[in-house]
Amino acid sequence: MPPAPVPPSVAAFLAAPNHAVVATLRFDGAPHSTATWYDWEDGRVLLSMDHSRARLRYVRADPRIALTVLDQDDWYRHISLVGTIEELYDDDGLRDIDRLAVRYTGEPYKSRDSPRVSGWMRVERWHGWDSSGDRKVTRAAWGGDDAEGAAR
Repeated sequence: MPPAPVPPSVAAFLAAPNHAVVATLRFDGAPHSTATWYDWEDGRVLLSMDHSRARLRYVRADPRIALTVLDQDDWYRHISLVGTIEELYDDDGLRDIDRLAVRYTGEPYKSRDSPRVSGWMRVERWHGWDSSGDRKVTRAAWGGDDAEGAAR
């Protein structure tokens, strides 16, 4: 897996409101995954979690996470990011969840009765896949500057 930062073409892909799945680690070390909204800013990922969600408890215990972002038009084309949550804070005023809701739905978040927590993921490594028939997607294929295999 190539290290961060991602090349500009990958950053552009991540900047689009594609569907995503986030994986955290349960207390027993087993993976826990769920669909999620996210946003991409300056090489980091913004996530929002309801205060009662299991993934928030898991991230507080172990900040290592993975996020897979699927192309809206071709889910065989995707980018997976591996990293850690480096910042967690209460989403006072629900500004961050509103940001995500507007990104995905065009409207502010409808549910205003439950506290939310925001987390910023620092990306450490990434890899990509596409449906072109190449099983080995390279940094060069995503606009990177080398031919190091991204799907090792």
